[in-house]
Amino acid sequence: MLRYVIRRLVMLIGIIFVISVGSFYLIHLLPGDPAAVILGTGDSPVNRAKLYKLLGLNKSIIEQYFIWISNVVKGNLGISFISQTSVATTIRAALPIDLEIMGLSQILAFAAAIPLAMRSARKPDGLVDRILGATSFTLLSIPPFIIIVLLVLFISIKLGVQNIGVASYVSFGTNWIVNLESLALPAFTLAIGSFVVYYRVLRSDMIATLQEEFITMARSKGISQRRIMWRHAFRPSSVALLGAAGVNIGGLLAGGFVVQYLLAIPGLGYTLIAAINDSDYLLVQGIVLVVSVGVVLINFIFDFIINIVDPRISRE
Repeated sequence: MLRYVIRRLVMLIGIIFVISVGSFYLIHLLPGDPAAVILGTGDSPVNRAKLYKLLGLNKSIIEQYFIWISNVVKGNLGISFISQTSVATTIRAALPIDLEIMGLSQILAFAAAIPLAMRSARKPDGLVDRILGATSFTLLSIPPFIIIVLLVLFISIKLGVQNIGVASYVSFGTNWIVNLESLALPAFTLAIGSFVVYYRVLRSDMIATLQEEFITMARSKGISQRRIMWRHAFRPSSVALLGAAGVNIGGLLAGGFVVQYLLAIPGLGYTLIAAINDSDYLLVQGIVLVVSVGVVLINFIFDFIINIVDPRISRE
């Protein structure tokens, strides 16, 4: 187990290093002079000289990278030339919104997927299983940005529900009830995609597990079907579910960006798209770095959890 964790940590460090190099080169991939692109209409010899000194663009590329990464480790991601605020401060203000939406969406997805997958696995190809299978295929074919538009039209406009839709976000500290109402729509939208993945993965594994000999033995002892499903069949069937959750939750950090932008919720997605529109490249660089590292860390955490659920993985 320890050797497995060390090996994963080494891989994690290597991947984060590659991500940091890629994020650093975002500025240098800009066409022409990066300083001229960043300064835009404010480009002048004086301003360009100041920017070169601030970004270290007058040094070699390797020196620039090590200066930049040393500042990143200290939490300094630079100063936005558009808003004149710290990139780290902007990200710290937006990230909790993404985490809250992600957490709410996963609670909804797991709460629906696990019991429905178990219900389908008990009677494969039954009426309930066919209905859920058709529904999941339908939902899988609809992209989130279409779902969010339809939900806004139906819930906010047709039903007249307040605190849902564009610019409705209220922070948790201001009013937690209105906060949950304002995030319910994006959380529900992202939960639909997660639900489909979790339902189909768990259903398939549960059907296979229920055909194992230890399940037959449990049934022969007169153990109730409910206890067999939850106590004996769920844990061995949850390994693939956890793997899917690790990939899916990591993807939600990026997948919810369009939903946030459409609803004008000031999370990382809305901030990133606004920064791209404003050519705020230092802010784009910081968000790309944070999101990429976050996806890698989430997958590492879920790998560790899977190891605890099924220790045989670390022995392979």
